[in-house]
Amino acid sequence: MLKTHAFQPFVLLLIFVFVAALIGLRPATPTRAQTPLKIMALGDSITGSPGCWRALLWNRLTANGLTGFLPVGTLSPAGCPNDNSWHEGHGGILAIGMANGNQLPPWLAATNPDVVLMHLGTNDSFNHNNTVDMILAAYTTLVGQMRANNPNMKILVAQIIPLYTATTQCTDCYQRVVNLNNAIPGWAAGLNTAQSPIIVVDQWTGFNTVTDTSDGIHPNDAGIQKIADKWYPVVAALLNGNPIPTSTRTNTPPVVIPSPTLTHTSTRTSTPIGTPTRTNTPNSFTPTTGPILTATPTTGGGSTCSPVTSTITAPFTFDGAGTLCWQSTNLGAYINSWNANSVTLNGVNVTNLYVASGSYPVKINGFWYISYNASFAWSHFEAK
Repeated sequence: MLKTHAFQPFVLLLIFVFVAALIGLRPATPTRAQTPLKIMALGDSITGSPGCWRALLWNRLTANGLTGFLPVGTLSPAGCPNDNSWHEGHGGILAIGMANGNQLPPWLAATNPDVVLMHLGTNDSFNHNNTVDMILAAYTTLVGQMRANNPNMKILVAQIIPLYTATTQCTDCYQRVVNLNNAIPGWAAGLNTAQSPIIVVDQWTGFNTVTDTSDGIHPNDAGIQKIADKWYPVVAALLNGNPIPTSTRTNTPPVVIPSPTLTHTSTRTSTPIGTPTRTNTPNSFTPTTGPILTATPTTGGGSTCSPVTSTITAPFTFDGAGTLCWQSTNLGAYINSWNANSVTLNGVNVTNLYVASGSYPVKINGFWYISYNASFAWSHFEAK
């Protein structure tokens, strides 16, 4: 009798296992964490610094329970409180320069984003030589590079915020931005695919450069809030798995130049930025600020500048206003500039242009001479 009672628990266990197998019971398996959606914010200083709209966007998404994302980029956070997000907001960069210099592919390869938020074209619009077609061609190159990295890339392209002519001293920059923004929806529709959609996000409408920027270009606290608010619904839809809108804008922005309310309105003439004021002497120019640099023609063509401010070598960057003369034996693979009044390389006008090394003029006495004249703190020259 004792042996029979001891055997009963074992029999009951066998019966349980048999019944469990019949009804399909299985041990619980742990659920895998969802891979976060990697989002790259791509652009110039409006995206980088003071691009604090990034912090506002990420924090709002998180506060609303949308945590399945990871901001990515090769640039570390800078100057934005409550923000530890990496990004690709390169101050002063041009879409044309980024595309022509193949700068985007290594950034993509380093981070492999799923989504790109692109606000780009502000610096391109400063130079009257950069047409809308040229900017859109650069956009097309960048989209191709994004899709080469990730065929399923979701691409959010901004109709960029306006430029205020009274502070930028570029009398037609406002209209250039309008023209670019008008062309973006049609461009996006031509490249849009179901696998890799291009979503146009209207950052232009409702943005007031007088009240929403600190200098007619860069957003202040009110401006970064507006930018974050425009990105939010589209990014939230992606994170929620909701249908992606084909465009947030179909209407044409009104061509209305804002009324100046700032006291430091420009006193410059209407000469477009990037067009130096030249004298009748070949290979010389009269800068708008600072000491006058003289150009010395050479027997082999071209000209130097004097006095020489310093000797530079690539990689080299300079930001700010001034009238300078550099000499160099090494300018690297390319030179580029933006928001400058005049830049010449051995007398050749390269103002606000990306120039590859194969197009450099011949050295003079073993040197290249770069004359630089600019009026703004955000003017820029680089040799890399």
